[in-house]
Amino acid sequence: MVGLTRATTTLLAAAVAGLLIWIATQVNDHTVGGFWAVYGLIAGAGLVMALSQLLGGWTKWGWPRLSVAFFLIAFVPIAVAALWIVLAAEPGNGWFHRHVLAWSSDLHISGLVNDLKEYVAVFAFGIGLVFGFTFDTTGPRRKAVPADAEVVPDRRAADEPVTAEREEVDAAPRGRFRGGRRDPVGAPRTTDRS
Repeated sequence: MVGLTRATTTLLAAAVAGLLIWIATQVNDHTVGGFWAVYGLIAGAGLVMALSQLLGGWTKWGWPRLSVAFFLIAFVPIAVAALWIVLAAEPGNGWFHRHVLAWSSDLHISGLVNDLKEYVAVFAFGIGLVFGFTFDTTGPRRKAVPADAEVVPDRRAADEPVTAEREEVDAAPRGRFRGGRRDPVGAPRTTDRS
């Protein structure tokens, strides 16, 4: 059922993202305001795609929350690098645009920046997508257990033998008798020395 929900949510999100990208094609990006509107819509399309996986059951269900570690370690560096390209591609002669081009020249990366400006839409989409990945779910809420209550372990996982136990069972001869009773499968073999 989760696969069907995730597939349906992804399909709907792709339709919404496609609509946002189509709307972006209707905006004149030769002005600074139009430029930011176009690439803001494309970033929104990336965000929609990432959130579709969260809402479609890709994670543990529950309420979404911002992962601060992911935000700081992954999103911030990616956003800085991608915004560098977006600002370099901005039309006009704004303060950020001029400074990014000057800093690119000082760092000897102006050739790289000029080459990547052709793909500014990909960088905008990536910013939205990675920002969407910063959200995770907390999982379903569970009832609080009082500190003095006896905790009963969940036996479903504990009843499954670990790999080493499975290999031991597979290698052991089956149906051996000891003392008039059959050894249970997987029981350690002992020898009587009486």
